[in-house]
Amino acid sequence: MNFISPPLYFRYLVTLYGKNLLAVLFGLSFAFASIDYFQHIQKLDVSGNYKILYIFYMWQEALGLLYPLSIVFALIMTKLSLVKNNTMGALHAFGYDKKRLVVPFVFIALLTYGIFTYLHTTQFSYAKDKASVLLENQLNAYDVNDLFFKYNDTFVYIKKLDPVEKKIQDITIFKVEGYKVKYTINAPLATFHNDEWTAINAILKTSVYENKELIRYTTEHKKSIQTLKGYKPKIIESLHEGKALNIVDAYNTWKLLDKQKLNTDKIRSSLYDKVAVPFFSIALLIILFFKLPFHARMMSFGAVIALALGATFVIWGILFGLNQVASNGAILPEWTAIFPVLLLWVYALYVYFFDETKI
Repeated sequence: MNFISPPLYFRYLVTLYGKNLLAVLFGLSFAFASIDYFQHIQKLDVSGNYKILYIFYMWQEALGLLYPLSIVFALIMTKLSLVKNNTMGALHAFGYDKKRLVVPFVFIALLTYGIFTYLHTTQFSYAKDKASVLLENQLNAYDVNDLFFKYNDTFVYIKKLDPVEKKIQDITIFKVEGYKVKYTINAPLATFHNDEWTAINAILKTSVYENKELIRYTTEHKKSIQTLKGYKPKIIESLHEGKALNIVDAYNTWKLLDKQKLNTDKIRSSLYDKVAVPFFSIALLIILFFKLPFHARMMSFGAVIALALGATFVIWGILFGLNQVASNGAILPEWTAIFPVLLLWVYALYVYFFDETKI
């Protein structure tokens, strides 16, 4: 098929499904944002323009959360409208089989998945965190205090991090071997440039031991020291407070923690939740397109809608629950995210290749 100049049936189904998808997606997301706003209206003690901004942030969060469901709901809505108007039967009568008719739906679903995957590489992923700041009425509460974490073979203490200005106030780095502190680096200020931090006016204190006892230390003044390579301000903030990360930052955090042999279950779970789990919606779209009857006389609309929506909610709920389990480290995220979606895709491909004769 020529996608530059697609056939008429393709353009018709793409237009119809696209309109329904937009209607369902915006309807669900606005409803989600509105309900959340009225639930928290008493806590939202800010001016009117910030309330509008809060709704906007929660609407963004709802879009990222609900678009997989919208892909499936729009398919159910479109397929049943085609069946009710006998359009689906007419398309089959003109010789279009299910494999050809499902292509427009998969095309729009993949396009939607691609758009939101790209959005999750941007500030779009941080909408909920921004809304939480407004909800807590802490419009300038971006500073993060008292951080302690491992970096390669050293330990790092940060008194105050400003992720917006990309500055650290009072940073101390410890090098420990066994029970001995080999050296410490302390700087009143560090700034982030070119994927690493530069500690300014640092004091290096090196411990001198004899017979396993500390007898003295030497002091050196360093104009600047490069450290914490790859630790972006947002990554440090997320590690300390468990905030969201976009796909790029989550992947970089995964590499950093894995390099230092630290647990990456929570980061991998967050990454799979944005990349792998939403892919279930396209597999479910294929399954439902083939399984839903093509003629109105072959079904009860109420029962079909109830079963289709019920199956969608159950599958989405199971995947959501498994992701929460993986976030707590109880099960490897590969088993809770990739494996269930892979199983669903195996069944979807089986239906696609072997279910054509079942109408």
